[in-house]
Amino acid sequence: MTLAIKSFQIDGIKLVTPRVFSDDRGYFFESFNQRQYNDLGIEGDWVQDNQSFSTKGTLRGLHYQVDQPQAKLVRVVEGRVLDVAVDIRPGSPTYGKWQSVELDAQQHQLFYVPAGFAHGFQVLSERAVFLYKCSNFYAPNCERGILWNDPALAIDWPLKNPQLSPKDLALPLLAQLDPDEVRC
Repeated sequence: MTLAIKSFQIDGIKLVTPRVFSDDRGYFFESFNQRQYNDLGIEGDWVQDNQSFSTKGTLRGLHYQVDQPQAKLVRVVEGRVLDVAVDIRPGSPTYGKWQSVELDAQQHQLFYVPAGFAHGFQVLSERAVFLYKCSNFYAPNCERGILWNDPALAIDWPLKNPQLSPKDLALPLLAQLDPDEVRC
């Protein structure tokens, strides 16, 4: 498997483009190979896979876990999303900065979000199926988040009136986070 990798100004975040073999029957690609990902600096004991289905305009996030932080390796298998990672690592020179990438089912790209980041996505297509590997188990008592439209972050979400869960609508601002609690 030959992978192309793109790094960003925020240390640790990576966009992975796999080699896709296509012909008139369809396509094949290896979406994950632990050895090759480790060689690229994407390490983790991946313990849980999650899948979500969402309709256009749905915004999920910005979520993270304390005490049991999760790195995530995400991709879209149907549709198109804007995926966002926000650096909340205490002491990081890019604390409070964010990076977005557009992921779609045609490109087959994977976005690596290290532990210590809040993560969310907005569905841009009529529907989307979103998959992600997690490096730690989901722990409801450790789940936290940041309000999607925090003015301090100024994330450029493409769709201005997203569909959000009541839980996501009630998340705090970045400035309201307890720095002693964000131990990633």
